Amino acid sequence: MSATLLASPADSRKAAPACRHCGAPLIDAQMQRTGFCCAGCSYVHRLVNEHGLSGYYRIKDAVTVPADAAVFQPRDYAWLESAQEEAEAAPNIPELVLEIQGISCAGCVWLIERLFQQQEGARDITVNAQLGTLRMRWIRGAFSATAFARKLQAFSYLVGQAGEEAPESESRGLVRRIGLCAAFTLNVMLFSLPSYFGMERTFVYARLFGLLSLGFGTLSFLVGGSYFLNRAVRALREGSLHIDLPIALGIVGAYGGSMVGWLTGDDRFIYFDFVSTFIFLMLVGRWAQVSAVERNRRRLLSRQPKPRTVRVIGADGAAREVAPEHLVANEAYVIAAGQTVPVESRIEGAPADFSLASINGEAEPRTFRPGQRVPSGSLSLGRGEVRLVALEPWGASLLSQLLAPAQRAAWRPALLERIVRGYLAGTLTVAALAGLGWWLATGDAHRTWSVVTAVLVVSCPCAIGLAFPLADEMSTVAARRHGVFVRDNDLWNKLGKIRKLVFDKTGTLTLENPVLQNPESLAALGGQAKAALLALVRDNPHPVSQCLCEQLLAGGASATEPGEVRETVGFGIELKAVDGRLWSLGRPGWIAASPEGSQRHAAPGEGSQTELARDGEVIARFRFSDTARPDAHSELARLGSAGLQSYILSGDRSASVASMAADLGMPAAQALGELTPQGKADWLRTHGSGDALMLGDGANDSLAFDQALCRGTPVIHRGVLEQKADFYYLGRGISGIRALFEINAVRRRSQTVILVFSVAYNATVVGLAAAGRINPLLAAILMPASSVATLALVGWAMHPVLARRPAG
Repeated sequence: MSATLLASPADSRKAAPACRHCGAPLIDAQMQRTGFCCAGCSYVHRLVNEHGLSGYYRIKDAVTVPADAAVFQPRDYAWLESAQEEAEAAPNIPELVLEIQGISCAGCVWLIERLFQQQEGARDITVNAQLGTLRMRWIRGAFSATAFARKLQAFSYLVGQAGEEAPESESRGLVRRIGLCAAFTLNVMLFSLPSYFGMERTFVYARLFGLLSLGFGTLSFLVGGSYFLNRAVRALREGSLHIDLPIALGIVGAYGGSMVGWLTGDDRFIYFDFVSTFIFLMLVGRWAQVSAVERNRRRLLSRQPKPRTVRVIGADGAAREVAPEHLVANEAYVIAAGQTVPVESRIEGAPADFSLASINGEAEPRTFRPGQRVPSGSLSLGRGEVRLVALEPWGASLLSQLLAPAQRAAWRPALLERIVRGYLAGTLTVAALAGLGWWLATGDAHRTWSVVTAVLVVSCPCAIGLAFPLADEMSTVAARRHGVFVRDNDLWNKLGKIRKLVFDKTGTLTLENPVLQNPESLAALGGQAKAALLALVRDNPHPVSQCLCEQLLAGGASATEPGEVRETVGFGIELKAVDGRLWSLGRPGWIAASPEGSQRHAAPGEGSQTELARDGEVIARFRFSDTARPDAHSELARLGSAGLQSYILSGDRSASVASMAADLGMPAAQALGELTPQGKADWLRTHGSGDALMLGDGANDSLAFDQALCRGTPVIHRGVLEQKADFYYLGRGISGIRALFEINAVRRRSQTVILVFSVAYNATVVGLAAAGRINPLLAAILMPASSVATLALVGWAMHPVLARRPAG
């Protein structure tokens, strides 16, 4: 894969100006005019300054995560109200521990703490950025946890229920091992150095010093070495050669030889200082690799709030709340505005609008009338409740299948296994031949075993035990600067196999909501009209309403008194303001100018336009389109020039998909529409999923995710795909995908440099060891020196991607 996918450092210096909120590059003219990469960043920037918190911009990192679209979207906090009630029922000071999503730097922690202090009834709060949690206490009856959660959402932080008590993270366990092994290593060195500087065996404390070296070396072996030994044995049982196997071999060989030397009183065997130092360095390398990925995982909520219950209507007319998974066929139930239909159902009563984007990718909402079937997974877009009759149980529904967790076979990195196999074969062969040669030449068992031990000790697997994990950690950090967050350590090994990029369309190649094509019409409205329009669209999940809401809030509009809001399904919504005026937003021609302002008729074929009327008189027309992300065309072209083929698999209409492909310069044969979720998965199976990277955003991509080798998502607030994804990326563009491949190319090049150095080093020192020229002092010097040299090579090789700023 080409390493020139990203702009060169020189090009980066000429990159477009940065967003005033997040620091992301402004990749088109509209962004550069506003100074912000998206409406979310503009909105949050205004809120930060209005709340007197502009100090945030002096504390935050230069480049942070753009504000997520979730800042504008309605979100259910009924679970939080219940949690607060339970906390306040306890006799102690009310307290809640919640997970929080969106923290990216110390500035975020400062901002959250200041926002909490501004809430009425707040006492104290502790934000743990490493774990992604917050603990808050408040004055009983004077504080609203829901109001605080909504405030945090407006600043692009989402709170969720604290996850179940999970097993301790691997990185925290490694930190404890590292701390102990560091202490053991220092003590081993303390009691080993005198022998290197001439301490005689007859010295009164020589035996004690040797015993202490044995004790601390054994503790290092038990505390740190056991980590690698256990993992190596487990991998062998599963039939794979893991990176920990050569590390375990070096540890066992050095420790075993040292024990023999201590028991026989032969200093030529004693390498306890090597054992402890080597274990310490290997633990540090592993922690660096693991912790970077865990930090990215903790940026997400471990679980989204449970779906709201549905209200089931019994034969006697009595209603009861039921969890969606407990629905059975032929039960009548009611869902609230913005709620998902859990099972295929028949609509009863009034018509209702639904979005099918999350299950078939269809961008345009649909109107369902009484008697029609509503698919499982449809999202209610109306402002009121919808009455339905279940036609199937939860277990048989499409939504349950799409959300079911899938078990995938463990990834076997073939290249790494070949390296491990070659290392083991070479080391064991040389050790065996050297031992045999010395035994035949001298017949001295001690001398023979000393040479074998020296070979095992000096053939240090630092390249794969320390340098490779460090290169992975640096790659993960570099990707984060481009808005890409790696969730799976195996991703870097998988990327080298990718030849196909498979995109969902709606919400992946396009933005989540349609784009307003004539923003000047919105800007020309007066303050009263903007306030009325905001009252019409706020808390409305319809995509058009969400787009207008984003633009209005980003521009500083505030809603008027809501008055009476009435919806006509399939046409639009009306607001009877407190001053008596009638405002309406809907299809062209829906409200005709008349004294009553109630004459309704639809204008066929104009679904991409929406009209705002006051007392029946149209005062603004808005045009919307399902537009590709700003950099999609250029990014796909550059990815294509690097040998990656792009495909679109969508459930949207074939004509819409073909139009999108033509706009992006993609061959028509590589853009398929009207595919079911199973159809996407079948396509991947048929065309080869072993070299495919699937990029999607909704439940309809879940089955395809299960098939693809790699998976990525741009959406992290729906609780659908982010836990399945190998990585997630944020922002309005897709340049982060290109960044992944460029970073991986540099990473692989750095591994080649490290391997060349490692082979040269091992060939030299193993030759000396086999010739009997390596003593414990020289081994103790060579091992850390080679480790330092390897780390320096990693830093030099990875510098290009770490030093480069994201470019537009």
